Amino acid sequence: MPQANIFDAIVVGSGISGGWAAKELCEKGLKTLVLERGRNVDHIKDYPTATMNPWDFKHPGMQSKEMKENQHIQVRGFCNEANSHFFVNDKEHPYNQVKPFDWIRGYQVGGKSLVWGRQCYRLSDLDFEANAKEGIGIDWPIRYRDISPWYSYVEKFAGISGSKEGLPHLPDGEFLPPMELNCLEKDIADKLKVKFTDRRMIIGRVANLTRGLKDRGPCQFRNMCDRGCPFSGYFSSNAATLPAARATGNLTLRPDSIVVEVLYDKEKKKATGIRVLDANTKKTEEFFAKIIFLNASTIASTFILLNSISETFPNGMGNSSGQLGRNLMDHHYRVGASATSDDFKDQYTFGRRANGIYVPRFRNISEATKRPDYIRGFGFQGGASRGRPGQLDGIGSELKDQLTEPGDWGMWLGAWGEHLPYADNKVTLNKDKKDPFGLPMVDIDCEFKENEKIMRKDMMNSAAETLEAAGLKNVKTFDNADAYPGLCIHEMGTARMGNDPKSSVLNRWNQVHEVKNVFVTDGSCMTSSANQNPSITYMALTARAADYAVRELKKGNL
Repeated sequence: MPQANIFDAIVVGSGISGGWAAKELCEKGLKTLVLERGRNVDHIKDYPTATMNPWDFKHPGMQSKEMKENQHIQVRGFCNEANSHFFVNDKEHPYNQVKPFDWIRGYQVGGKSLVWGRQCYRLSDLDFEANAKEGIGIDWPIRYRDISPWYSYVEKFAGISGSKEGLPHLPDGEFLPPMELNCLEKDIADKLKVKFTDRRMIIGRVANLTRGLKDRGPCQFRNMCDRGCPFSGYFSSNAATLPAARATGNLTLRPDSIVVEVLYDKEKKKATGIRVLDANTKKTEEFFAKIIFLNASTIASTFILLNSISETFPNGMGNSSGQLGRNLMDHHYRVGASATSDDFKDQYTFGRRANGIYVPRFRNISEATKRPDYIRGFGFQGGASRGRPGQLDGIGSELKDQLTEPGDWGMWLGAWGEHLPYADNKVTLNKDKKDPFGLPMVDIDCEFKENEKIMRKDMMNSAAETLEAAGLKNVKTFDNADAYPGLCIHEMGTARMGNDPKSSVLNRWNQVHEVKNVFVTDGSCMTSSANQNPSITYMALTARAADYAVRELKKGNL
């Protein structure tokens, strides 16, 4: 085999978790190959819309007819004319929806770290213990104490702004100074403290730098993060982890590399490398390493393992439990309430804060908050702002003058709810249908079930109750019933962690039970979804697993 194809470690994927795996392995001295199936994206240079004005676009803030045809799934999310180049062409990357599932993808160096929502909330033992206490799925093999120092480790590097609140079920982190609540949000937060003992409105915990961190940032409060940030004002692989990996001299980055399977040696009982399909030439090539990290994103990593078939693993690598591809979860959202206020007509906002408010979970966290009709819970995100005047008359200068006057203040609350792990929510390979690269297509069979549907009613009604308690007017509820799984872009759970190899794919160190030198640290590893945005948990688990992998390698155990 060519010496150029041999490395100490291979990382599949360059998004949020893949970037962290690359950084940690490179900084620990391992010659590391990062394989990305999409095109290369150079930080700053390849952010073509980052500084464009609204009038510079052909269809400002809109979705063109071409986008709706070629990116018909991506546009159901927040794909628009300014960021569509960071989302896939759905016609070129098809999959099968057994039940409606919106698979939102970004195939490029940096993955979806270029367009993510950046909200960062730690999980707590309320989340890690829930499965065991309620007899749902299987127990997590870790607890908060196992991951807490790794949350701190990644937060210090990534740069998370937020406020310390002392809530046991939403642990505080290593925060940069918090962004400010605006005048209406402060007023509502104060009123909620009086009205409720269980509900608190805080500023969002977000991976935007409120002060410079090394050679990154600070955030310029432009709120155009999904175009790529030329100021490195928020965390992305391109701005943070990949440059750190590159600085070691140990990184080799290979874009346009579609990973087909993990290679396995049944005599050594180890993975030996990766088989890659070149996205441009369609030729295959093999790369070899002692350690392999799968970070291609939940469904893509699961595809790779399912497609890694051998005499030892006829149903996919590490799938003796039959759990590989099962227990697919997402958060359910697009439900809540909005309202208006007659107050603060003499005040306005300054800048465009790239963040909102957060109301941490307040259901089923104690006996006093226990619901009789559903388990788990949800949190609120949202914010207050001033819109345009409600009534616009005239044309020309008269209309322009009217547009310079702000309208009333408004406030919205949207709920993000937990999705339970169900074994029949699954990803499988359809070998009767091939994608444009000749690979089996993915079948996705996933839905929200009764617990989520009952929870949604409370998510909507409690949002209205919260706004009414704060004295707001014209309260209106909403529930977009077409918010299928996938649309929240928090898919997870198809290669879950667990203590028992008979019921899980990975152990407490994110190792494949049956192939100790393969680690999976993206969303597929999650044993339950909690209701918090999950990316900071992926980062912490990845750093933790990389540290363990290198220690085990040095001991000769891998």
